[in-house]
Amino acid sequence: MRSGAFPTTAYDVLPYTRGGDVDRADVGALVRSAVDGDAAAWKALVEGLSPLVWSVVRAHRLSDADGHEVYQTVWFRFAQHLGRIREPHKAGSWLASTARHECLRTIRSLNRLTVTDDPRLLDRVSEERTPEQSLLDSEEAAAQSERIRRLWQEFEALGERCRQLLRVLMAAPPPSYQEVSAGLGIAVGSIGPLRQRCLRRLRARLDARGAL
Repeated sequence: MRSGAFPTTAYDVLPYTRGGDVDRADVGALVRSAVDGDAAAWKALVEGLSPLVWSVVRAHRLSDADGHEVYQTVWFRFAQHLGRIREPHKAGSWLASTARHECLRTIRSLNRLTVTDDPRLLDRVSEERTPEQSLLDSEEAAAQSERIRRLWQEFEALGERCRQLLRVLMAAPPPSYQEVSAGLGIAVGSIGPLRQRCLRRLRARLDARGAL
């Protein structure tokens, strides 16, 4: 990669829970172009693969500050090793594996595990409405918030492995099983069956409490 080809803060201005989309078939070509100094290719990689990196970070339940630091470290190391990645088309797996390593290193250094922020609830409607409409909207928002609260309450009651896996699989765009395997250290052949078991457990818990 040519010196000065990309700004060192190329990823700092991007949202950390959403990103662009990149076809995995194009990843290898984008990596090779980025190595040659193509800033547009680098931007496409960062935008397209950021959700995968952030989903691994979220799965390890770091604080926002620690998560942002890990995220930036992962992309810094990716830039450092860009020209030495042996299989450019597997850059997503490389990023996921590096994110997992950095998360575990951070957890060991802190000797603690920080719970993630509460999920965001529905925004209230800001337009002027009649008292009756406002009351109905308030009641519906309260009911929806309660459903969300119960969902996350039962989600947090699942085993740690289930919580990690489901958090990663909720990334957009969804990661490949190879990327999930690299990010969480789960055998590729075990991901599908484990996902189904985790979802069945979650549904059973919600059914038992009438939350569905």
